[in-house]
Amino acid sequence: MRLSLRILPTVLALMSPCAALAQDVDYTLGGHVKSRLLGQLFADDSVFHALTGSSALDVEADLRLNFEAGKGPWSFDAAYQLLAGYGDRIEYSRMLSGGAQLLVDRLPNDRRRLMDLTDVIRDEDKFAAVHRLDRLWIGHAGEKTVVRVGRQAISWGNGFFFAPMDLVNPFDPAAIDTEYKPGDDMVYAQYLRDNGHDIQAAAVIRRNVVTGDHESDEDTFSVKYHGLTDNAEFDVLLAWNYGYLTVGFGGNRSIGGAVLRGDVVVSDADSGTRVQAVASLSHSWTWGGRNVTGAVEYFFNGWGQHDGRYDPASLAGNPELVERFVRGATFTLGRHYLAGNVTIEMTPLWQLTPTLFVNVDDPSALLQLVTQYNLGDNAVFLGALNLPVGANGTEYGGIDSGTDDVYFSTDASLFTQFAWYF
Repeated sequence: MRLSLRILPTVLALMSPCAALAQDVDYTLGGHVKSRLLGQLFADDSVFHALTGSSALDVEADLRLNFEAGKGPWSFDAAYQLLAGYGDRIEYSRMLSGGAQLLVDRLPNDRRRLMDLTDVIRDEDKFAAVHRLDRLWIGHAGEKTVVRVGRQAISWGNGFFFAPMDLVNPFDPAAIDTEYKPGDDMVYAQYLRDNGHDIQAAAVIRRNVVTGDHESDEDTFSVKYHGLTDNAEFDVLLAWNYGYLTVGFGGNRSIGGAVLRGDVVVSDADSGTRVQAVASLSHSWTWGGRNVTGAVEYFFNGWGQHDGRYDPASLAGNPELVERFVRGATFTLGRHYLAGNVTIEMTPLWQLTPTLFVNVDDPSALLQLVTQYNLGDNAVFLGALNLPVGANGTEYGGIDSGTDDVYFSTDASLFTQFAWYF
């Protein structure tokens, strides 16, 4: 396989510091197999209807092998993925123009990452298959320090749904399966202070997607201080992100039986200073003998459109928003959002979570009904029904395509997934 041959020097380089410690190494090998069925409906005036008809059906498979090894202060982590899919979305998404492809998930790639550890096995007609390394790092942990080098993932920030402080690769707030965040190539370090506070730093090195060469304006260098008080935690962030200065402040604290959390992130930009802010309140209680957890959140996106217009011509006037959307730094086009959900423990093995995302400016909304059922010690069922609500031209109702009476819109969709762990 081409992937294995290409990444072999990288693997050897990362493992070489531990070569002398190869004897008596503790290691674990595990992973999962996931199978998914995805169904999507389209209205007659949808761009996607013209490509694939009134509905699309896809099946997907995901094999992940996780390998961890360590001896003393040294550790090594690698994760291999084999992803395959067959169906309508694989085919019609290939026919979309460059800008429209941003609205549909296709195949993972490493065009922006420093190491190219992804290889497309096949991408023809209705079938596509990719294999890749999603984790590949070596680390050293001392009494007060942790250092990791290679492909890994970090999550920063205090938002419940939206995470403006998570600069590297935040999750889409509407993502259903969030078990693993995609890894990025970085150097990560942490220093633990005697008072329980810690300092974390990350340097993420990237390539220009057009030239394929490393450029400093694509990198992220960030430092975050995490502190504790009697009943609260706080974060202070300083970063040089894609060529611009970014400063963030956030934290969380207990208020009665609830938790208040939030972040404010201020970024420099060619067009001036941009602010993002998120604030949420979460609480757990018992209702009808069932455990319930609820959360409500407000998100302000200073990069979003002021006038609520999302047609191509209007978005072209906000290139910084489009650029952030392209690289997965933001997933919303407007400015003011509300989100909330309630997770109900129907039984010890079954959880039900209705979630609502609202673009306040449109207004439009996305309603998700997510269910998770543990089928056994090693098997889990995950399902979701997604219902967009809004008029044509709104964000969730379907943004204007630039062609009269045609929209980038979707109707109801269904997500089902069976996962087996080993």
